[in-house]
Amino acid sequence: MKILIADSFPEIHRHSLGKAGHLITFEPALDEHSLAEAIADHEVLIVRSTKVTAATLESGSNLKLVVRAGAGTNTIDKPSARELGVNVCNVPGANAAAVAELAMGLIISIDRQIPANVQDLKNHTWNKKKYAQARGLYGRKLGILGVGAIGLAVADRARAFGMEVFAVEKKGRAASAEKRIHDAGIQQVATTEELLALCDIISLHLPANDATTGMVNAEFLRHMKHGAILINTSRGELIDEQALIEAMDNKEIRAGVDVYNNEPGAADDTFHSSLATHARVCGTHHIGASTEQAQDAVASGVLDVIKAYEQGNIRNCVNCVNCVN
Repeated sequence: MKILIADSFPEIHRHSLGKAGHLITFEPALDEHSLAEAIADHEVLIVRSTKVTAATLESGSNLKLVVRAGAGTNTIDKPSARELGVNVCNVPGANAAAVAELAMGLIISIDRQIPANVQDLKNHTWNKKKYAQARGLYGRKLGILGVGAIGLAVADRARAFGMEVFAVEKKGRAASAEKRIHDAGIQQVATTEELLALCDIISLHLPANDATTGMVNAEFLRHMKHGAILINTSRGELIDEQALIEAMDNKEIRAGVDVYNNEPGAADDTFHSSLATHARVCGTHHIGASTEQAQDAVASGVLDVIKAYEQGNIRNCVNCVNCVN
C-alpha cells in the first residue's frame, strides 16, 4: 500500500512498514493546507496532530484509512471521512503513562513553585522564605474527570503520593470499567459539582466533543475551591480560557496547562496566549504524549492497525464505516 506519514514517526517503525512491502512517503512538515495536495493516491494516512480536513479527505483519490497516532481524533473531520468511506482509527491508551507523568509533574511544579524557583536562581535571587510555602500533596484530594486509560494512570500515581482520588459516578458504565475504577482506589461521588467542591485538585482527561467543549466555564469554576489547582493535559477546547483567567484572578485558582485554544499548527512558531502567560499558570507546549516510550508504543499500535487493515479487519475505528471489530 501507499502510506503517507504526515507527522513525526519513529524511524525504526517506518523501516518496519517498508520491510512489509509498503511504499512510504514521509513528510512530517505538512500542515492542514499542504496535506490536501500531498495526499494524492495514498491509501493510508498517518497523522499525529496535523489536521485532516474535508478538503484533504476529498483530495485523496484512493484514501481508505486514516490512522491517528494517539488517542484523540478531534483534529480529523470524521463525519466527512465517513461520508467518503474512509475509516478513521486511533491508538488509545498507548501514551497513558506519558500523559499521566506530565499531569503529576504539573501538580508537583505548581505546589512547590518549581518554575519560579528555577527562574529566580537563574536571576541570582535567593528567596527561601517564599519558596518554603507549599501545602504538599499527601492527603490532598484529587478529582479526575475522565477515568479512561490516562485518568486511571494518573490515579495510580496520585495514590502513590498518598492522595485521595475521586471521580463522578456514571450510569450505565460497564462492569469492567467499574472494576478498574475500584481497583485503582478511586472513590466516586454523585455529581461533578460535588467533585469540584470536594477536591483540592481537578485533572481533566476527556476528549473534545459537543458535551465537553467549553465545560470549564464560569459556572464550573464557581464550584471549585478557592485556591484549587486545575490540570488540563487533554484538549484545549474543554476550557473557556477567559473564564479561567477570571477565576485565577478572583479565586486564586492555579492551573497546569499543556493544551490551549488556537494552538499553532507548526511545531515551531510564535504563540500569543493570555492563558499561557498568566502568572498563575504553569504551562507546557502540548507535550503530554511526547516521550520516546510513548511514541514507540503508539507507533507499534499504528503498525498493528495497518496490519489488521491488510487482513480485512478495522481496528479501533472511531467513525465506523465498515468496522468488523
